[in-house]
Amino acid sequence: MLYVACEGESTEPDYLDYLNDQFGGGDGQGRQPFRLQPVPRRGGRTPSGIVEAVRKAAGEDGAWALFDRDQWNDIPQAIKVAADSKVEPAFSHPSFDLWLLLHFQAFGGAQSGSSKLVVEKLRQAKGANAFKDYGKGGEKSIKGARREALKEREGKAMAHARSLVASCAQGLCKPGRAKTEPVGHDAEPQSPQDWAARSGHAPECPVLRRDPSTDVWRLLATLGIGGQKPGEGAPAAKEAVSSTSA
Repeated sequence: MLYVACEGESTEPDYLDYLNDQFGGGDGQGRQPFRLQPVPRRGGRTPSGIVEAVRKAAGEDGAWALFDRDQWNDIPQAIKVAADSKVEPAFSHPSFDLWLLLHFQAFGGAQSGSSKLVVEKLRQAKGANAFKDYGKGGEKSIKGARREALKEREGKAMAHARSLVASCAQGLCKPGRAKTEPVGHDAEPQSPQDWAARSGHAPECPVLRRDPSTDVWRLLATLGIGGQKPGEGAPAAKEAVSSTSA
């Protein structure tokens, strides 16, 4: 059982339900059954509020917090709270929409917190016809045909996400150093910088400069999705992406 709190009210909870339905039963070949328990959003919630909510809900169980860059100014505080409480942060810059896009194509280029281009690319991506109206009128659910479009693309999305680590402008970030094994509540404390570096980014790389990036791939790796065993070191990315024209 993993508890997952998220910023979105539709997209991320729908995606967690998709993971439960598609992979939660295990595969009989080493990937264990799991259950992701969404922590409902009640009213406005900042990234640090998301971390605190899942900390309280999870107790001694595993806890993850999914939150976006958007224009939040408390993200460094959220990382600090996560490090103190052993909550795994899955930070997406500019937004969770990037993780969806990476199922269909590579992407790169700083977005400065704006998801406009990411959403446009998602609507137009090859194989993503179900997303052609994504976000229009505020409708961003992940159900029906959109779920079907995502199927069997998890490995590709994970590879693209790791590529963004490899191409980070900071220059010292390496996806092969990412950590995917669970950390117990009695483990030695880690600094916010070291905790954020579990994504493969260097401790010296400020979280807000990881643009674009998404750490959602680590949640899937922890669950053994995408051909990776839980706790297994992340393989090095084979490609680096540095332009939005990809």
